[in-house]
Amino acid sequence: MKLILTNEVSGLGTPGDVVEVKDGYGRNYLIPRGYAMRWTRGAEKQIDTIRKARDAREIRDLGTAKEVAGQLGALRVRLATRAGESGRLFGSITTGDIAEAVKAAGGPIVDRRRIEIVNAIKSVGSHKVTVKLHPEVSASIDVEVVAG
Repeated sequence: MKLILTNEVSGLGTPGDVVEVKDGYGRNYLIPRGYAMRWTRGAEKQIDTIRKARDAREIRDLGTAKEVAGQLGALRVRLATRAGESGRLFGSITTGDIAEAVKAAGGPIVDRRRIEIVNAIKSVGSHKVTVKLHPEVSASIDVEVVAG
């Protein structure tokens, strides 16, 4: 099945890429979640629009990515959220929450789709989060979750 990616899919490609995948993977996973759309001649014309939007969000070069990584590494991000007496959160911390907290802490604007949380953050304490800024550069952020 030939698809055009509309979102970044780990191990497959970035928005605007035309990929060939198994029928079931495309039909049951990528298309229903909005990660891809079927390839047609009409949809082929939309690829330029998708790529322009991706370029606007993307960090341009390796030097800029390293500079942003340095800013993120020096940043202490603190999130206040509701928690029970045992320190367990009501819900969990999302990538959107972390992106807003980085911005509020005076850091650079980070796209929430670039933030990777290995294990779901569901408790109070200090947690490590990775931000993929560039294919060759990723930054690590310390996120401190406090009850509030």
